[in-house]
Amino acid sequence: MSVGNINSYGDKKNNFPFQLKVLQGIASILTAVTGITINVDPEAKATTIIRATNAGTVTAGKNSVSFGNVGAANATVKGVILKPGETINFDAGAINNTLDAIAYDATGTELLIIHIV
Repeated sequence: MSVGNINSYGDKKNNFPFQLKVLQGIASILTAVTGITINVDPEAKATTIIRATNAGTVTAGKNSVSFGNVGAANATVKGVILKPGETINFDAGAINNTLDAIAYDATGTELLIIHIV
């Protein structure tokens, strides 16, 4: 239990303000020691949904990308066959990580592509 999670303190069992201040303090220390700025404040992420029926590329810099083959034929993602009904997900993992460009080919089928920036 953290300090901000008691009935008589702060927002009554809401420890988000305390935890955010701790993270901001740690980020300040890391910035001072390493010289690298770390952003721990919440940021809105933009989501995009695409229905592709041809070849293309999801550009680099996305936080996560999902491909679902909703057509009747095979598609390819990064040169690997994605059979009808299959899905594949790519996630950059940690804060400030991003993915490389991802090539796909949905010729003859249909891919549902969702990416988050």
